[in-house]
Amino acid sequence: MSMWNNDAEANVLCFVAQAEDKGTRLDQFVATCAELTRSAAARLIEEGAVTVNGKTVAKNYKLNKGDAVEVTLPEPEASEALPENIPLDIVFEDDDIIVVNKPIGMVVHPAAGNPTGTLVNALLYHCGTSLSGVGGVIRPGIVHRIDKDTSGLLVVAKNDEAHLALSAQLKGHHISRIYTAIAVGNFREESGTVDAPIGRHPVDRKKMAVIHNSELRSRDAVTHWSVLARGEADGNNFTLLRCQLETGRTHQIRVHMASVGHPLLGDTVYGGANTRFESRHRSSIIGQCLHAGELRLTHPRTGEEMQFFAPMPQNMQHVVDILFKNNENLEE
Repeated sequence: MSMWNNDAEANVLCFVAQAEDKGTRLDQFVATCAELTRSAAARLIEEGAVTVNGKTVAKNYKLNKGDAVEVTLPEPEASEALPENIPLDIVFEDDDIIVVNKPIGMVVHPAAGNPTGTLVNALLYHCGTSLSGVGGVIRPGIVHRIDKDTSGLLVVAKNDEAHLALSAQLKGHHISRIYTAIAVGNFREESGTVDAPIGRHPVDRKKMAVIHNSELRSRDAVTHWSVLARGEADGNNFTLLRCQLETGRTHQIRVHMASVGHPLLGDTVYGGANTRFESRHRSSIIGQCLHAGELRLTHPRTGEEMQFFAPMPQNMQHVVDILFKNNENLEE
């Protein structure tokens, strides 16, 4: 098996050929490891975007054990997102910002595999030209993101000044993003903090992971959590959590909870799926049980401290009602 890591910022993939790869053609190896077609891999090799031990070689080069293969992927061509008449759950809007409650299943901005039907497409229809241009034609107005199957609050900038101010607040940890999550298992403590750097998974480039190896790219990530309720069903324990982000890395809460042995219920990527409870309630568990229900920020123009709330989507609320119905600590 080929081991590799991903430099996400530079769009570079690095692979090391293992014993079983000895004698494999370079184009075949690159196609398999980088999930490309054989012709696409060959084209990258011919263009000099692939090196073996720091040197360009022919596509029919036969690999040796220990060969370091580096693949520089081209930047995807940015095609301008188009307006689409998609309903939005607007929590707040003025001339500078718009706060929306994103539903489960909606991608924030167009990307490979999701060119339309995104939050950006809906915002372009609703706002017209009044969105910040800082994010470019693919991410106009987008200051931060949440995963496709995570619901909840996002603040969007309607002009460049608001975008820059909100980005500075995010960088300085002055925007508070608070989530409700259902984790598999029972936490021993009532509260705690996961302080563990997150980077691209060293084997599966579609996943993130806690990365302590200094040779692999990772960024500091901090999640504060506290227990709201505990429950049990079908032989499994479950914990309702309040999670507050200090940083905002990709899949942060999902990765951090999985790293301490408590993946989120329904999370097929990080190990929280396939419990007996999930099997019995598949219609209510759509992806990971995670909701961004509270957002606090300073208005970029007025300086007013603002706080927004969004109720859990009906399907997740139904799961909470089943698992934690006898818990007296839950607010009505």
